[in-house]
Amino acid sequence: MRIYFNGAAQTVTGTQHLIEVNGNQLLLDCGMYQGKRSESYTRNRTFRFKPSKLDAVILSHAHIDHSGNLPNLVKQGYGGKIYGTPATCHLADLMLRDSGHIQEAQAENINYHRAKRGEEPVEPLYTEEDAAQVEDHLRRVDYNQPFEPIPGVIATLYDAGHILGSASVHLEIDDHGTKRTLWFSGDIGRRKLPIIRDPVLPPEPVDYMIMECTYGDKPHRDPETAYIEMRDVIRKTVERGGKVIIPAFAVGRTQEIVYNLSRMYAERDIPEVPVYVDSPLAVNASEIFKQHPECYDREMLETLKSGHPALDFKLLTYVQSLEESKALNTRRDPMVVISASGMAEVGRVVYHIKFAIEHERNTIMIVSWQSPETLGRRLADRERHVRIMGESYTRKADVATIGGLSAHAGQNALLEYVKSVQKGVKKIFLVHGEPKQAGVFIEKLKEMQFYRYEYPEQFTRFDTED
Repeated sequence: MRIYFNGAAQTVTGTQHLIEVNGNQLLLDCGMYQGKRSESYTRNRTFRFKPSKLDAVILSHAHIDHSGNLPNLVKQGYGGKIYGTPATCHLADLMLRDSGHIQEAQAENINYHRAKRGEEPVEPLYTEEDAAQVEDHLRRVDYNQPFEPIPGVIATLYDAGHILGSASVHLEIDDHGTKRTLWFSGDIGRRKLPIIRDPVLPPEPVDYMIMECTYGDKPHRDPETAYIEMRDVIRKTVERGGKVIIPAFAVGRTQEIVYNLSRMYAERDIPEVPVYVDSPLAVNASEIFKQHPECYDREMLETLKSGHPALDFKLLTYVQSLEESKALNTRRDPMVVISASGMAEVGRVVYHIKFAIEHERNTIMIVSWQSPETLGRRLADRERHVRIMGESYTRKADVATIGGLSAHAGQNALLEYVKSVQKGVKKIFLVHGEPKQAGVFIEKLKEMQFYRYEYPEQFTRFDTED
């Protein structure tokens, strides 16, 4: 058996791990690499293997850094099946089409400026039509239901607790008569997050494990603490007659926030002000969330049983049209607006921030990690003057940062993950983690007297022992 680390090795983007067994090739995830535009474009269009020779794909979840390069894979000749849970397949189809639309829009904008300079136009990474072709390859597999993606490999998907439908992948491998097991963590979620079930620990025996370590450098705060912080910020903002603007990722984070707001209203923890979800992708994703109760945790099922819909309550409006979105910016009454993108770089949330930022009564609530050089990061850093769509604005609105909402496991949970297999595992491959975070986590492993790990470099190969 061979493992090729073609993405998310010593970085947190573009997950692609190729498993070669009995001459057959199985790809675990096909994520889009996200970085500098020129580097990303070339890397995403260039696979380290021949897509036409690939035999099967297993998709851990629908996030673009795990699924986003599937349209290119199909476009370049892949004709096989792409396995995932029903919710993952449902979300992936939606998100890939949206990604294709974005690629076209970005190419159009770039070509507008290139034409002015007399330069040749560029093609989008892929189009919405390219993305639509992936749907024919998607095959839905329930949790805990074994299947055979390639000869000699029995795969089973288990709850990863990261987003709706997310899975860890267990592979039982018969490699030329040698039996092995491999566990691919995908993105490991957190315990006690709303809506979805907690992550499942890998069962022993596991010979090899490919494991994410995104937050290997620190533990997370309890989600209940984040709930209290959100509640208090909303209370204070509403009391002074302001709006709460929340940049949020359309899939996962938006639904988590809506769930928390639903609970706040049900328990009369905050005043009754309207809540708006203003992101076409988030609106559509929320509908998908409603269609997959098989992913819900006990608390969510009990909430629904009690008659209080967690994702659709009296004061909640899912904004559809651009006209409805624009109308929110002319209003001065207190409200909560949840809108994409999560880092406030593109999308309708940019306009909401633009109209809210120079008024002291308003609050911009940051609920996720913000990449350097983004508007979200500048706001999280409390910069006084920021540029929005080429114009300078003086920030008078309050900024509140809410920790504890990450959908990734923190350091303590990752260590528990390792401890569950440490007796028998031959090797753990640490992926999906930047060097700083991975380095801190490795020191923690050494403190446990655990040394059977590797932190593989991008595009390296590992051969198992016979």
